[in-house]
Amino acid sequence: MSDDRPGPAPDVPVPRVDTRLDAPSTDVAPADSAALPGAHRGGFQREFTEPVPVAAPVNVDAAASASWTPEPDVRWAPAPPVLPRSAPWALTFAVVGLIVSLVVGWGFLIGIVGAVFAVVALRRPWESRAVAVWALCLSLLSLAYSAGWLWWASTQGPLFG
Repeated sequence: MSDDRPGPAPDVPVPRVDTRLDAPSTDVAPADSAALPGAHRGGFQREFTEPVPVAAPVNVDAAASASWTPEPDVRWAPAPPVLPRSAPWALTFAVVGLIVSLVVGWGFLIGIVGAVFAVVALRRPWESRAVAVWALCLSLLSLAYSAGWLWWASTQGPLFG
């Protein structure tokens, strides 16, 4: 190590700052109070934030309560309509098409049906996108296997002659 470190700083005189305040000018009016931001200033200004008066409980006589019948059960929202589902069907056709295309080449029709159902499911917002994407990928894979089988079969012998 070397002793090239700087030594202590030389004594520099610190300037003195005058901290006295001058009197305010004539155009400044003194404030009545200095409230912090968010401090309560009294009263409510908007109708929805003012306190709500508590009403006295209503006494109902026995004769009126005996003739009271309950209201019928009213459903405010109708039951949602059952929407058509195509993603599970697409996945079913894709898996069956993949299994068939591993064995024979003529299973490409099942793969096409699975791919069409998967594309329809992807265009519907209520369908499961994950199931539809799996169905589309498996359908395309089954089409590739079917195409491979059909190509192999076409090279094995005279097909048209």
